[in-house]
Amino acid sequence: MKRNPGCNAGVAHVPISAESLSNSLPWRRVPGHLADLLLPQDCFVCGAPARAEALCPACRDELPAQGPSVCPCCALPSPSGALCGECQCSPPDFDATHALYRYAFPVDRMVQGLKYHRRLALARFFAGRLVDGYPPFEADLLLPMPLHARRLAERGFNQAVEIARPLARAWRLPLDVNGVRRVRDLPAQAGLSRAARTANLRKAFACRRDLAGMRVLVVDDVMTTGASLRELARVLKAHGAARVENLVVARTP
Repeated sequence: MKRNPGCNAGVAHVPISAESLSNSLPWRRVPGHLADLLLPQDCFVCGAPARAEALCPACRDELPAQGPSVCPCCALPSPSGALCGECQCSPPDFDATHALYRYAFPVDRMVQGLKYHRRLALARFFAGRLVDGYPPFEADLLLPMPLHARRLAERGFNQAVEIARPLARAWRLPLDVNGVRRVRDLPAQAGLSRAARTANLRKAFACRRDLAGMRVLVVDDVMTTGASLRELARVLKAHGAARVENLVVARTP
């Protein structure tokens, strides 16, 4: 893959809000000026009028973009954008990582707002920025990072799916939300070392489809240590995937 830089069973009912309506397909077809009138928003960061966007133009332009000098495999800082020593010594099962932002203010607050406060307009915003930042990927399948069924029922949605759906439409890529499941519901991984996360994640995913020869683009909100993406890529490769790349909104420095 080159960088040319469902309703889910068991999901808890979530009351329909203006934000969820604004992310549905019919609203996407409304001309921009009408959407501004019908669904005006305040900027998530500064509170200024943002029309139909989640952020005002000023705050959008100040987001912490990921610099060019990063490892092409794990997206951590690396001199001249060369493959970092860690990826040379211990290559992950995924082949590349593309991160739009650094996980820093206000992107960190935006991701948390999406995940824990159901600010679904932020998923549409992130997807739009990814489409603007990357021409279509040469992929055979778009795969959102799976969420365990219990967490999906508690939260009511999978933020990776909400980000991936507009990408699949924009890039005309098949989207698979059921072929891979998260079968182990793990406790919060924050604060654990990468080795501890990796050990916890063994056998966390189960793949139910043949991926022979396929190029898979995995979509997620944040890449921290990369342990979940490593384990998912391992499972995908074990089921025949020829290449696995990650596309994330933000990378923890």
